[in-house]
Amino acid sequence: AVSMYDKISKQVFPELNVALLHGKMSSEEKIKIMKAFKNGEYHVLVSTVVIEVGIDVANASVMLIEHAERFGLSQLHQLRGRIGRGKTASFCILVSDTDTEQGMRRLNKMVETDDGFVIAEDDLHMRGPGEFFGTRQHGLPELRFGNILKDIEIMQEARTDAFQIISEDADLELIEHQGLKRALKTRFGNFVKSE
Repeated sequence: AVSMYDKISKQVFPELNVALLHGKMSSEEKIKIMKAFKNGEYHVLVSTVVIEVGIDVANASVMLIEHAERFGLSQLHQLRGRIGRGKTASFCILVSDTDTEQGMRRLNKMVETDDGFVIAEDDLHMRGPGEFFGTRQHGLPELRFGNILKDIEIMQEARTDAFQIISEDADLELIEHQGLKRALKTRFGNFVKSE
C-alpha cells in the first residue's frame, strides 16, 4: 500500500490529494483520514483491506482492487459494498493476472451477481470451508463429513449429540465412547488430551 500510494500520489494523480490507509496506523490516524476522505479533502484513498467493513462514504464511486484473485468472493463483495452508497454511478474494477479457469470463474461470479448469499455459497463451493484445526483458510477441509450447504439439518443434529456426549463424559472414559476416543486420537492426536 505504501509503494502504491507513492506511485499514485506522485506519478498517476499528482494534481489530486491522495491519502493512505493501512492496518499499522493508529486508530486515531485511521479515523482522521477517513473523516477527511468522507468530507472530500482527499480525492483518492489508497488502502489495504482495513476498509472492508464499517466505512460509509457516500461520494466514493470508484474502487480498484489489485490482485483480486487473492481474495475470497465474500471479501470482494464486502469491499465492493464500500462504494455506490450515494447517488453517483459507481464502479468496482477487479484487476487480476490470473489465467486459471477457476480464477476466472470466481471473478466472473462478481460480475454476474451482487447477491451476497449467492456469492458466499459459490465461494464456499469453490474454495471449501478451510481447516477446522490449524491455520489454512481455504481449500478442502481436513475433516470431511458432508456438504455444509445441503446437510445442515443432520450437522445440527450431530452437533447436539456431540455436546451431549461431552457434557456427560468430557474425557470420553465411558466404554461406549472408547471407539470415538480412538478415532479422534487417530485423526487429531495432538488436539486430544493425552492420558
